[in-house]
Amino acid sequence: MVRLKTALTAALVVPALLSAAACGGGPAPAPSAGSASGSPAPAFSAKVEHLYGTTEIKKRPERIVTIGLSDHEPVLALGYKPVGVVDWFQRSPFTDWPWAKDAWGGAQPKVLGLREDGVKMEKVVALKPDLIFAMYSGVQKETYDQLSKIAPVVAQPKGFDPYAAPWQEYTLLAGRALGEEAKAKELIAGIGAKFAAAREANPQWAGLSAVAADSFKAGTYSAFQKGDPKSAFLAELGFTVPEEITKRAGKSNVAEFGSEGLNLLEVDRLVWLTTGKEPWERIKSDSVYKELKVAKEGRDLFLTYQDPPIGAALSFNTVLSIPYAIDQVVPLIKK
Repeated sequence: MVRLKTALTAALVVPALLSAAACGGGPAPAPSAGSASGSPAPAFSAKVEHLYGTTEIKKRPERIVTIGLSDHEPVLALGYKPVGVVDWFQRSPFTDWPWAKDAWGGAQPKVLGLREDGVKMEKVVALKPDLIFAMYSGVQKETYDQLSKIAPVVAQPKGFDPYAAPWQEYTLLAGRALGEEAKAKELIAGIGAKFAAAREANPQWAGLSAVAADSFKAGTYSAFQKGDPKSAFLAELGFTVPEEITKRAGKSNVAEFGSEGLNLLEVDRLVWLTTGKEPWERIKSDSVYKELKVAKEGRDLFLTYQDPPIGAALSFNTVLSIPYAIDQVVPLIKK
């Protein structure tokens, strides 16, 4: 459900109408469909550096499309409502996440494609965007160049593997592109204070090991390395993510193994993120897992991606979802 794949961008196909869109063909976009305000925009100019160079944004964006899996959330937090998004978890309606519903304010963006399917370029073109975010993504240079023929593109933060930059980097990058860097820093500081308060209230977590894990099918397990948002969230609560898992994952966001490798999950706190009770029962019934101390001593926690969507909040790990995740997860770990 949440394993990251570069197929997200590999599936983009450029239709013949791309050149027409690049030349301004078709009807003009609604003047304020994606802007923070319907009032006349003041002079605007922004330059942002990312993996593929520098993008210049010469006017305040009004129709924003987000290609990255969670890019819409920092954009929302900064006061803009994207007109096109990627639907990572197939939630219906898309805007119904408890931490984002109020920010959408009833708006419903166009879903450009499911995560597994990739984004269809013709849908991007049809939305007539004036800014495209592809930050939390694995967008390749060829695709970046194709998207840049439609509108300015903000790609992955430089200096990080795809999907591996901290949430703070995505927030700052969005803030710079939208002329809202000061607000972005304010949001980051506020969440930093919330994490600090959680650590201060739970000093016993300092130095303890923790990891987030998943199981997509019987006998197959995934442990998320420290650069993945889910394990990074645990680290910001004060826990330490084992280096062995990060080394084993390499450039992937997960280390994958069978039942014979479950000893990797012998940590002080183990957080399972799954689709529901069926995976929980399957994991708990694994004969190897049953023998782990973390299982015998009840130091494992099972969370769902949906209903309640605590696992999804950890997966997004954005300025919008983190406060909700802290409020939900901290009491559960304390138990």
